Amino acid sequence: MTTQGTTTGSAGETNVDTVRRVLGEVFLAGDVGALVPVLDESFVHHRPDGTSRGRQEWVAAVRETVAEARGVQVDVQHLLADGDHVVMHSVRRLPGGPAVTGVDIWRFDGGRVVEAWEVLEPAAEAAGHLRWWESNA
Repeated sequence: MTTQGTTTGSAGETNVDTVRRVLGEVFLAGDVGALVPVLDESFVHHRPDGTSRGRQEWVAAVRETVAEARGVQVDVQHLLADGDHVVMHSVRRLPGGPAVTGVDIWRFDGGRVVEAWEVLEPAAEAAGHLRWWESNA
């Protein structure tokens, strides 16, 4: 995992450090269990497709994804904090595979993540989404 363009604010410095540390443990060391102590029991995960998972279900889904996507490279372009929110803009790719651009937002409460939002877009399809309102779909 690489981090570029990291920007933090003093109020969110601890939360940014938590995100950076846990992502390193998950993606570099493959230790998905590092998520458990950071996620609140009431954790909710939001995605555009409407899925919402609690802590146990989401950790299991991440474990499956990490196992299936061995060697995934996560290049963090921006890591920003604003109060109790941390936002990450990243590019993810498998060796020799296509790039996926992601935006993740984590909301912290009492040092733990209570809510997260995730949006992923294949980079090769991005130009086609610029005028989304013209879509025939």
